[in-house]
Amino acid sequence: MNPLGYLSKNPDDKRTLVVVFLRGGADALNMVAPVEDDGYYNARPLIGISKSEAIVLDDLFGLNPEMKALHPLYTEGLLSFYHGAGSEDRTRSHFEAQDLMEHGGETAGGWLGRFLRYRPEPATGSLSAIAIGKSLPESLRGAPAATVMESFRDFSLGDDSIGIVNGIEKLYGLEEGEMAASAVDTLASMKRIESIRNSDTHPSDGAKYPQNEFGEGLMRIARLIRAHVGLEAACIDLGGWDSHLTQGPIMNPRMRALSEGLAAFAKDLGPLMATTSVVVMSEFGRRVRENSALGTDHGRGGLMMVLGGGEEGGHVTADWRGLTDEVLEGPGDLPVTTHYSKVLTPVLRRHGAGEDLSVIFPTRERVAVG
Repeated sequence: MNPLGYLSKNPDDKRTLVVVFLRGGADALNMVAPVEDDGYYNARPLIGISKSEAIVLDDLFGLNPEMKALHPLYTEGLLSFYHGAGSEDRTRSHFEAQDLMEHGGETAGGWLGRFLRYRPEPATGSLSAIAIGKSLPESLRGAPAATVMESFRDFSLGDDSIGIVNGIEKLYGLEEGEMAASAVDTLASMKRIESIRNSDTHPSDGAKYPQNEFGEGLMRIARLIRAHVGLEAACIDLGGWDSHLTQGPIMNPRMRALSEGLAAFAKDLGPLMATTSVVVMSEFGRRVRENSALGTDHGRGGLMMVLGGGEEGGHVTADWRGLTDEVLEGPGDLPVTTHYSKVLTPVLRRHGAGEDLSVIFPTRERVAVG
């Protein structure tokens, strides 16, 4: 029994999908601002991004200067923004909106887990799907296999790791069946990660990740991709976007962490970005009008980003209808004009999904947005 054979049937020919979830409801209008729409400044006279500060993306939108690290990826055609993206949830509740979006509708399991499970040849290796953090995200529920890790040290057995692994391998090595295969696969994964952790491997091409949990998590994902362990999906969160008051001090460091982390990730992977897609999403956007505490309240339409993996980038996709009262939804929210599954669909197809995605998003045909 060859332990490394369980990591992936063909580890050198894998595409990897990385899902970054911005928990807390990231303010789309502060990240990619409609600086040529006067309604934006009427609604946000104190917290709006000025035209002179914004980095021009097209004839309507400008990028927040705190996210300047992403601009080269945009101009190179590797990155796209999708404005007004979101789900059908109208509760404006963090829990309910995240739950619906991660499940892919009112259904059991997660959309990413179903995608991995219902592929023609689903990978079952313990490193085929990972989540960086303390718990498995709902989007990965139902995956054939998934591993949660905070760091590579989670896979260490201590000073006598080699002896322990070899002993257990001997115990299971001659056994047959699912339990033996799972045990050997787990041990192989531990050996591989131990090797990666102990190697003197630095990010490629001088890439410098931000020194925070998000940057370190992205660096670990990149190391696994570069090591060709057969990683097909990875989830990582960047939380704390609930900016009800003093929005600048809340959002600015997170926008820097996001943009600098993604820029370093793309530089680190280099040519491997051709087979690596990164999707950035949040449960909802924020209210258009600033509040009295110089923040924004829960809204509807948000922002999604797609980086790499064959994305024909360099554009902001938006069904922009303005910011007049007639256009805004409910208490003054940007409407959802693009369902998040429509952004995910071409990405999933590039990663091996078929034309019919009803098994991944079973309730999508009943969804009405806008």
